[in-house]
Amino acid sequence: MSPLPELNLNLGMSNIDPATNESKDEIVVRTDSGLRKHSISMIISDQEAGKVHLKINNKEVEVPTYKLTVTDDKTNETEAYQVTRDTLNFVKTTTKKSFLSFLGIKRFDKTSFLYENIAYEPLRENIEKFDISRHRSLSQDKLIYLLSGNGQSIMLYSGNINEFEKPDEINQYFIIVDNNDGKSFIGDILYREKFLKLTPKVELQIIRRSKVAKNFEYDDKGNIKRTIYF
Repeated sequence: MSPLPELNLNLGMSNIDPATNESKDEIVVRTDSGLRKHSISMIISDQEAGKVHLKINNKEVEVPTYKLTVTDDKTNETEAYQVTRDTLNFVKTTTKKSFLSFLGIKRFDKTSFLYENIAYEPLRENIEKFDISRHRSLSQDKLIYLLSGNGQSIMLYSGNINEFEKPDEINQYFIIVDNNDGKSFIGDILYREKFLKLTPKVELQIIRRSKVAKNFEYDDKGNIKRTIYF
């Protein structure tokens, strides 16, 4: 059965200008629904794209980012962003003393900070899909999607990364990085929603990584010193 054609309907009325006796068309209703609901697709890849510094437990630490692509099935326009995939919790501080430490000279001591990683990864398939259309919160400078998988509550966050705070009920999170405090990503989504007219379905796909870090060890500047894998 062939798909129904898209409709471009313009319902209007004509007014007669008494001065010129010419008719002028005024559009009353304009719609382009096409009798189908369009969708926005997001894909979080397993491809590392860069790094970003996040404030976790009152310390800024370096976190890897991964490629995030956004597209829709009407414009077919694709945009790329970065997103974090690792949820870190502070474990302990370790100080390795130099031989001068016994003489009271501490500046050569090296302190490292260990964080455990509780990352969300698809368990059964290489790619896991979520419909996140109904579970979103939008404010002027923040867009949040909530999803659940493997019994976990997960957040997809776009906004100022320095203002991000993990809610207690959230187990894992993904933070979108666009170098514009989330505004580029939010504007992209709102543009697509407006262009698609009907509230679109939003689908998120997460690709499973082949290697997932168990722990991150940081130096005193918050840079990754060592990554420990499962």
